[in-house]
This record gives sequence, structure tokens and C-alpha cells, in this order.
Amino acid sequence: MAKTTQFLCSECGWSGPKWYGRCPECGQWGTVEEFREAPPIPGASRRDSSRPGTARDIVAPTPITDVDLRQSLRIPTGFHEFDRVLGGGIVPGSVVLVAGEPGIGKSTLLLETAATIAARNPDSAVLYVSGEESLAQIRMRASRVGAETPNLLLSSTTDVSTALTVLRTTRPMLAIIDSVQTVSSSDIDGVPGGSSQVRAVTGALVEAAKTLDCPLLLVGHVTKDGSVAGPRTLEHLVDVVCQFEGESQTALRLLRAVKNRFGPTDEVGCFDMAGEGIAEVTDPAGLFLSPSDVPTDGACVTFTIDGHRSLPIEIQALVTSSVLPTPRRATNGVDPNRIAMLTAVLYRHGRVNLLDRDLYVSTIAGGVAKEPSCDLAIIAALASAASGKPLRRTTCAIGEISLTGQVRPVPRLSHRISEASRLGFSTAIVPRGRGGSSAGGTDSSTSIRLVEVSTLGDALDALELR
Repeated sequence: MAKTTQFLCSECGWSGPKWYGRCPECGQWGTVEEFREAPPIPGASRRDSSRPGTARDIVAPTPITDVDLRQSLRIPTGFHEFDRVLGGGIVPGSVVLVAGEPGIGKSTLLLETAATIAARNPDSAVLYVSGEESLAQIRMRASRVGAETPNLLLSSTTDVSTALTVLRTTRPMLAIIDSVQTVSSSDIDGVPGGSSQVRAVTGALVEAAKTLDCPLLLVGHVTKDGSVAGPRTLEHLVDVVCQFEGESQTALRLLRAVKNRFGPTDEVGCFDMAGEGIAEVTDPAGLFLSPSDVPTDGACVTFTIDGHRSLPIEIQALVTSSVLPTPRRATNGVDPNRIAMLTAVLYRHGRVNLLDRDLYVSTIAGGVAKEPSCDLAIIAALASAASGKPLRRTTCAIGEISLTGQVRPVPRLSHRISEASRLGFSTAIVPRGRGGSSAGGTDSSTSIRLVEVSTLGDALDALELR
């Protein structure tokens, strides 16, 4: 019986017998391609005859109370920040996809992770398979970052069958594939990095990881819009998807978990990219604050929430006279549409006219102040720059500004206040009625003085900017 031709959407995984220029499921254009069932890749069978008695050979179901949890003890990566994002370490047999832009430091992070795990386990092997670099190039990078360990094994290949053979021969405690888009199979139609190739290669690697109970760390490329390159099903095949983010102009790197079957997805890890490699930043507060203790006009500090961590963000503003018919609005790390709205609110409810001025608003060290809780600090920085009155370095502002000029509450305010107190701030301008409270004073759990405001005018008066 002849096989029916099937068409598959590389974005959402929709399949059907008819081709469409636009996917009827997700609405994306040009993502529906002809799909052929891929033949099995040599060496990718789930059956492992050399390991009799494994869970895969048992047909009868096992009671949940009889499952041995010792087989799933996590492997520490050597980076506390990496372990935080993963939920405590690498789970044996799991497949972790680390995606990011070119040159962001994915390969360096995983190479240092492999070397650290190999150094801590001298009796076990750690395998690093690269489809992008030769062995000499990997050794050069390892020498630069200090990742030379005898039991760290290197292999350079772009053939998935060869990679699977090396994986089954060495039986490492951890394997890294760099990258999944460069590895291909001659038995699969399509170019390396294409939808069919990536899907088949990832499926074979996942099967090998589950069979050998060997965790795999896969390096993934991203597209121009920041999403993981390849079919959408790639993210469904793996257990954990991490995004490695950062600006090329700054050394700060952030690792986020987009998907995690073994832990939370709201954690973030902070790293510092240097010439000697990547170093974790356990307390990133100092990166986002100006080192000077001298008060300057046009600067205000706020606190944002990223995962379970509260980060300080220093917002700086510059207000100058405009010689252009349309005043200039330049931002960095701040939403420009939010600046336009806050400028109008500041004029209407704060009686501070900046509509005909050039405004420059920026954060430092690559911080991002796009959370609504940063509105009050942006307003304070603009008003301070316009009046030339500096704010105290020990004062921070946290709150959302509405179009009516009201200061609205923000989530997890107590967590932000605790972090502000730890960093030495003595005064915090916060929304009135925080957590049911209706009066200011000193926070009972910290030594910080809280000044509660309900309107934009009250906030400007409390900051002595009007």
C-alpha cells in the first residue's frame, strides 16, 4: 500500500494531507513543508542489550512507591547559578537545550561546566562533541578558560551515527553536543539544520540519553526574533530549554529556563563574561548601581523582580532644551512608549512640563526597566533632571503610575523592600495601601523607612522635586 504524502508545519507541528501557504493551525506563512517518515538512525534503538534488567526491559508497570529515587540524584554543574536555573542540578538521563545568539557564550559555559564536572569525578568520563570546531580549536578555548582535564573527552563530527557510536562506546556521565543544528544524518532527507534533520537528530539523541541514563546538554541556535531555530517540536522533545541572553556591549549574561520538567521556570542565573571565561555572579546588585556615592540629579533607583530574585535598577535621565520641531526621545533599557506616556502624565498631574524638551532615559550595565513598577523611579529621574535637584543615594522609588496620576501597588513589594534594606537604602517611596496597610513608617521586618504615596503629586512632594 502506497504511503500518503503528509505535510507538516515546522512552527506548531500541524500535519495534514494538503499543502497550505499559511498554516491553518498557527497562521504562520511558509512553514508547511512536505514530510516523509524518517528511517531509523543506526545506533538510536532504545534497546540496550548490554544493560539487562533495566527499566526499559520491564513490561509490567511498577508501583510509584517502589521507584528508587537514588537513580535520579542530580549532578552539580559547578555553577550555583546554573544549578539554580535547572532546579538543583542536572537530572541523569535528561536532555537540556541551551539556546542563545551567536557569540553570547553558550559553548564556553558548557565547556567550563564539562571541565568542572570532570574534575570533580576523576573516575568518570565527560564527553564533548562539537560539530562546529576542530579538536585543536576546542583545546585552544579550553586552555584560555582553564578547562583542561584528562577525563574530558573531545570528539569532532557532524554525523549523528558517529556521535551515537562514540556516546555508547565511552558511556560518559555527561555528554555535550555543540550544536544540534550542525549534526545531521545521511539517512534523512534535507539539509543540516533543516526541520526534518533537526527533528530526527534530536529524537535519536533523546533516545540514546534515556537508554544510557546519560544527561545530554545540547547547544541550540536562535533565529532573528530570538526563538530557538528549527521546528517547534524540538522544544517538546527535550526536557529543559534554557535561554542564554545578554548584550554584546556588556559582560552581563542571564540564563533563563523557558521549559523545565524538573524545576521552576521563573529562576534566572547571572554570569559575567570575561576574557578568562564565564564567572557566576551570585550577588548582581553591584552591577546595576553606580559606584559613586555623590548625589547627582537625574538618577533614581528602583527594584524589579526577575524570577525569585529582586534586582536593583538605576535609572538615569537627561533633560535638555530642544532645537528640533519634534523633541527627541532616546531610551536604553526602557520602553520608549512608556516614556511618552509618563511624560504626559507628569505634565498633566505633576505640573512638570517636559513636552518641548529632549529626553534621554537609560539604565546602566545593561539593566532592563520595562516592568510597570519602574514608573515611579522614571518619573523621579525625569523630575530631578528637569529641576536640577539630586535625590539622596539612599532613597529608592517603587510603584506603577496610571494615566490618572495614581500610584498603584506592585506585586511582591515586601521582597523588593527587603533587598533595598540589605543594600543599605534607608528610605523607600512606595504605593499607599501596600498589602492592606494604609500608613507609612518603618517596615517591621527591616530598618528601612517607608513613605507611602497615593498620587504622583504626593510622590514629587515626598522627593522634594516640586
